[in-house]
Amino acid sequence: MASAPTAPSVEEGRGLYRIATGAAVGLAGALLAIVVPIAFLLAAAYAPAGFLSLHQTGFVEATALLILAGAILFLISLFLYRRGFAQLRKVDPRFTLASVLCLIGTVGFLLILIAAVVIIGSANSLLSCVNGHPTHALTCLRSGEPLGAYTGLVGFWLGWLGGVGLVLGLWAGSSRFHSRFIGVGGALYGVLLLALVGPFVSLVVAFPGVEYLLLLAPILSLLAPFFVYHGTSPRIVGPTSGRRPPAN
Repeated sequence: MASAPTAPSVEEGRGLYRIATGAAVGLAGALLAIVVPIAFLLAAAYAPAGFLSLHQTGFVEATALLILAGAILFLISLFLYRRGFAQLRKVDPRFTLASVLCLIGTVGFLLILIAAVVIIGSANSLLSCVNGHPTHALTCLRSGEPLGAYTGLVGFWLGWLGGVGLVLGLWAGSSRFHSRFIGVGGALYGVLLLALVGPFVSLVVAFPGVEYLLLLAPILSLLAPFFVYHGTSPRIVGPTSGRRPPAN
């Protein structure tokens, strides 16, 4: 007689539940911090009218507020991912590096929050300096508010390292739980990390074709957490799919 499949342990169930929750929060953060702001920026660049104009102080402030709210959700999401990986490393050491990198990324998102607050506080002077040229934004911020510029720069790269940890953790999870959905989600997060580097670098050095990366980022930022959530759902992972992992 064939033996029944082994059910996930308590640690695994809790870890998967935290990762699924992190994915759901990350999906909401992507809408606020990436999808909507990029849609606003593209509309302001190609069809400026009324509120949607790079010359409007309210537009800059609203965009910064959206990024701030999204960054808070990303911070919560990365914290939940890290807790999930920390729970899973009790049964699999492959999650250790992912947990450490996610902790570094959490510090990065805290710095991004500080930079976003600085941008909101200096919207008028920043708008006058940029004068309709988005590629000058980082230069203007660095000259007018150096604390915000360098804090945002350091925060971006620390957050990027946290994203690397997220990818590594999801790939380890895909291998351990034999879930293609988790693996696809990790791969999409990896492509998103590459897509986000281009527009960030273009703030310093302009290069053609960056708008295509901007169009790709919102799609990836929505698909990646969707696949992760779908893969970590108790209905998909493990033979005890009908049972929700116990709460901590």
